[in-house]
Amino acid sequence: METKIKICGMKFPKNITEIAELQPDYLGFIFYDQSPRHFEKEIPLLDKSIQKVGVFVNASFEEIAAKVTQHQLDLVQLHGEESPEFCQLIEVKLVKVIKAFNIHKNFNFNDLEKYFYSCSFYLFDTKDNNYGGNGIAFDWTILKEYTLQKPYFLSGGIGMGNLKELQLFLQNDYTKNCHAVDLNSKFEIESGLKNPETLKTFIQNLKQNS
Repeated sequence: METKIKICGMKFPKNITEIAELQPDYLGFIFYDQSPRHFEKEIPLLDKSIQKVGVFVNASFEEIAAKVTQHQLDLVQLHGEESPEFCQLIEVKLVKVIKAFNIHKNFNFNDLEKYFYSCSFYLFDTKDNNYGGNGIAFDWTILKEYTLQKPYFLSGGIGMGNLKELQLFLQNDYTKNCHAVDLNSKFEIESGLKNPETLKTFIQNLKQNS
């Protein structure tokens, strides 16, 4: 199954339209006001094949519901300390949930089990002191220990510099549940402004050689 593409941290309407022409599967918009990629505008009209993901950190149900309605979001990505019960509430009442986890060498994958029925996807990112990305990839071989049958997004420092490594990683049996790769800071001209040419090259190479 072909790995899907999510481009996250979109900020500028003209750039969003440019990047949408690359036909990613998901575009992500960050509604966390401490982020340099905080999105405060209206999302331009997108092709229906592109799913809109709203990224939140410890936001209230009411705040998330308002953004889902305002922007017609298809999924919500939760990057804070949201409980399984809160995630399930979003899933039942609003839209599908991607629950993010920061991965490190001592990460206990058993901790994911309590979220198994509360979200549609997991997202694995690099552990950092701040919420959200730091542009650094974690050691993907840690995911050999991931045995749950839930699809996940792979995030954190993915760019042209580790494209070959990513292609090899995706050929492993243990990565069959890698639903999508999440692209962000490695493709930026400045925070939130993505380089269409670099992204186009990366996506073409990934799809040709995966």
